[in-house]
Amino acid sequence: MKKRYEEMLRAIEKETISQNRDNISRTVSYASFFKRNPEIRWSMLASLVSRNAGYSMCDLKGDWLPRVLSADTRKHLFLTYERANWLIFQDAYPQLLLYEHSKREGTPLFHLLDKYHVSNFMKIEWERFWREKDLKRLCTSLIINEQHVIDEPVVQHSFYKERIFSGVPFLMQDYMHFSTVLFPVVSGDVYGISVHGFKRTKNRIETGKMLYAILFESRRSEEILLFSDKVTHTGSRHDFEKFIYPEKKRETPMLRMAFPLVKHHRKGTKDWYRRNMNTEKYYSPVKHMDKICLTDWYKQKQRQLKIGILLKEWVQHA
Repeated sequence: MKKRYEEMLRAIEKETISQNRDNISRTVSYASFFKRNPEIRWSMLASLVSRNAGYSMCDLKGDWLPRVLSADTRKHLFLTYERANWLIFQDAYPQLLLYEHSKREGTPLFHLLDKYHVSNFMKIEWERFWREKDLKRLCTSLIINEQHVIDEPVVQHSFYKERIFSGVPFLMQDYMHFSTVLFPVVSGDVYGISVHGFKRTKNRIETGKMLYAILFESRRSEEILLFSDKVTHTGSRHDFEKFIYPEKKRETPMLRMAFPLVKHHRKGTKDWYRRNMNTEKYYSPVKHMDKICLTDWYKQKQRQLKIGILLKEWVQHA
């Protein structure tokens, strides 16, 4: 029995490393897992958020941002997106695969999560899900976990804090809305939310919960899932802009044509969770959301960005 578990754990580790190559492989892996296990809704949410990270990455090599951001800043921005998404996948994907093995075995194997340095918080929540089958709570738990996983090594890390979250020009911060996630649909509309305050863990968790509500509890759910199923993710914003502006030429490249693979490593494996932490506060219902159709907002933001860049260039050359 012990040998069989050791082989299973090695297989999970191997698959995690293989699928954590880049933004494309992560996005596809999350979506494939959801198709096999539709009760694990976080994996679909993670796939759609990962699509957005791809769009942000490819913008950095597109027609517009290189005209206003230095090569150094763009490189650091890419590494910020890449690092955060790599860390989340490295932590979450073994949890998903171990759950799948538990289903096959018909018994919970979550005590084995220690092998992957997964937080005690998630061990408790997986055990609870196995007993109670509360789909929404598990998704919220995974959102809480992922945002704590990236907090210290990325958001609070001195390098990213100084170079990115404090150093990127105000125009770009406003445009990028680090907490904006878009859910496009094939009709040409775009749904989602834009929430400020990316640096605060609580704000990022609230954003995740609101995205869950749009994806699984709104009338747009079916359309959003259809887009994911129908449209292959290349990383380029053109994946969905072709539905908004049918005549528009591609302005951002495909991710695998623009960026090399990045080698990552994980320094330390300290658990973010403490026994006396009040994590229940994160499970409160989401507040009322404003308009979730962001089509007009998106078009306006694109126009503002381009006009801002053109004005800056005109002033520089005047």
